[in-house]
Amino acid sequence: MTSYPTDSNTAQPVQTQAPERTGWTGWIGFAGVMLMLLGTLHALQGFVALFKDEYYMVGDNGLTVHVDYTTWGWIHLIFGIVTVLAGSSLLAGRMWARIVAVIVAFVSVIVNVGFLAAFPIWSTIMIAVDFMIIWAVMVHGSEMKSV
Repeated sequence: MTSYPTDSNTAQPVQTQAPERTGWTGWIGFAGVMLMLLGTLHALQGFVALFKDEYYMVGDNGLTVHVDYTTWGWIHLIFGIVTVLAGSSLLAGRMWARIVAVIVAFVSVIVNVGFLAAFPIWSTIMIAVDFMIIWAVMVHGSEMKSV
């Protein structure tokens, strides 16, 4: 049996409203868009690693993790697709997308640290974007709920 709050004078159910979204939900929108951008950048980085190995500054042996660029390309491509999907779900206000967004941004930091030797400026920018995503989702994520 479900009970509802009642007004003690009239015994009528009191209507409660769902909490309003605040202006801080803009940060979640920002995180969702940045996550989709990050995923697109990872996919582009993956395509470059797959099709043009010589584009990067160091050889395979100069990478933090000693794998060839084809392996890095597939990692970045698959990771990019997952990241774009998480970003679009974050914009829809899904709770699971908030969790996945933080995990994906965290893993993206690790992946880009491993790729720093090959392309330091690009990887540093992507790490900075990851930190902004983690901050926005962790600080303001609870203010955006599914409809």
